[in-house]
Order: sequence, then structure tokens, then C-alpha cells
Amino acid sequence: MRATFNLPDPLIQDLLRVTGEKKKTKAICLAIEDFIRRKRKEKLLSLSGKINIDLDWKKLEELELKGMKERENLRKPHRHKRMD
Repeated sequence: MRATFNLPDPLIQDLLRVTGEKKKTKAICLAIEDFIRRKRKEKLLSLSGKINIDLDWKKLEELELKGMKERENLRKPHRHKRMD
């Protein structure tokens, strides 16, 4: 996507220096990606202690194994007894 921005030259020069990039577009993309990554991390960290997950992993494992057996039984061909 093309966009036109008025960014201060010292800011762009500093960004190029810090990122080690030679192209402005690449440096700006790296900065935006880093910003988004940090904001997502902050959001996740802000949820700490706010979400209560009470999982009984043993029960979940039993349910998963039961489901696997049921699916396995559905895949097996049914054999009919011969009635003579």
C-alpha cells in the first residue's frame, strides 16, 4: 500500500541507524512490526490474573481418548454374521 507521510528527517535517520537498514520503507516496516508486537504483548500481559482457567487436564485427556476410540470404531468396516 502506498502512503505519503511527513516524518521528521532526524527521526527517519535515527530509525535507519538503529535498524541498520538502508531503505526507509524497510526500516519503517520493521518499526511498525515491532510496535505491533510490543502492543500485543502488553495486551496479553495486562490480562494476567484477570482470566481464571480451571482445567482438569485428566478429564480432558479421557474425553479426547474416548473420542479417538469412537472415531476409530466408525472407520472400521462392520462385519455381519452369516445367518444360515
